[in-house]
Amino acid sequence: MTSAAESKQPARRGRPGYDQETVLRRAIELFNRQGYEASSIGDLAKELGLTKSAIYHHVSSKEALLSAALDEALDGLSAAVDTATRSDSGEDAYARLRTVIQGSVRILVDHLPAVTLLLRVRGNGEVELAALKRRRAIDDRLAALVQDAVDQGALRSDIPPDLISRLLFGMVNSLTEWYRPGGPVDADVLATSIATLAFDGLATPKSSERLAR
Repeated sequence: MTSAAESKQPARRGRPGYDQETVLRRAIELFNRQGYEASSIGDLAKELGLTKSAIYHHVSSKEALLSAALDEALDGLSAAVDTATRSDSGEDAYARLRTVIQGSVRILVDHLPAVTLLLRVRGNGEVELAALKRRRAIDDRLAALVQDAVDQGALRSDIPPDLISRLLFGMVNSLTEWYRPGGPVDADVLATSIATLAFDGLATPKSSERLAR
């Protein structure tokens, strides 16, 4: 017998074995490999072994796929910032900044293809422009958090806060160039290592003493 909850769910459209999530995953792979502008719905259909009309059972357009992919990355990054900057966290700006660095690494690892696509956006078209606007808003919040940490005396003040923010998150974003899920580096170890490197540096106490002489 079918439950009331099940009866309210819309029937899956398109060919058996392919749902909207599968189509989106394969589209992101295609866009990253071939470039969004150089990819077509026909290319995606060929990747999936479907007709173009079958693809349109799942999505309305190529732009809709791009929008969903970019929203996936941006929603994750926004959530990481929200978690680190919520007013009831009880942590100072320095601790919250470390938290958002680690959270951003985990989002990047969990949504690597979508974040990779986001970082390649250049503002070609309304979908990309909207994504860039959202990304700038996130960057502004991060820069403000860096400024708070500087104002509290937790970070050095001889480097402009906006430059600190760019350098910190530039390091996080560079993971898209070499990190591969399932490799020898665990995501939690990676997040902790990047935060440690960024905030504590590489020098041992003996090295610091030697430089101070």
